[in-house]
Amino acid sequence: MDIIEVIPGLHLLPLGISNAYVWHDKGGTTLVDTGPPGSGPAIRAALEDLGLPREELRRIVLTHFHDDHAGSAADLAEWAGVPVIAGAADAPFVRGEDGPPPAFTPAEQQWHAVVAADLRPAPPCPVDQEVTDQDVLQLGSGAVVLSVPGHTPGSIALHLPEAGVLLTGDTIAEHQGGVVLGPFNTDRHQAWRSLERLVALDVDVACFGHGQPVIGSAHQVLRAATDPFG
Repeated sequence: MDIIEVIPGLHLLPLGISNAYVWHDKGGTTLVDTGPPGSGPAIRAALEDLGLPREELRRIVLTHFHDDHAGSAADLAEWAGVPVIAGAADAPFVRGEDGPPPAFTPAEQQWHAVVAADLRPAPPCPVDQEVTDQDVLQLGSGAVVLSVPGHTPGSIALHLPEAGVLLTGDTIAEHQGGVVLGPFNTDRHQAWRSLERLVALDVDVACFGHGQPVIGSAHQVLRAATDPFG
């Protein structure tokens, strides 16, 4: 795996179909998303390569319940003995209930059939903490949870104001060099409203569940987001 340092203390772990992120500071390590099922060994190896022992992992945060993001949560949570945190409206689906399917546009239908062809279902995973809008997690001098429904009912983003960092989950994606509304939404109109909330933030770095991060004046790039799959 080619681990990418986004900024000091924040690393992107590219896991094929999706991204996970590792945040590390004096308070310990946080893993944001876990990739598809079977990503556990690669993530464990990445933490070792970064010099971050299992004992320093404090929490796993899931931006939403989809299999390519929550797929290895159960494995990693058991391995490290750490709590799993998810948006309250998505928590039942992380635990194993059937979640609502995306409302595909014609363009998305064809694309999803290709990118998700080999994606296995995520094993059920306990959720130890359900979060809602404006909750604060103890990482990066305080990470503000933002409720961004639309991609899924309980999608969340993390805003780290002091670091100028935004982790958007799948509400926003990078695609072919541009910033776009993330595809495969349960409610496209609601997802766009959530995107508008995120692009209004004054952030320097934006990290997405899919694609490369924007580093430097990210707020300007985010405000040019488009919806090419609509």
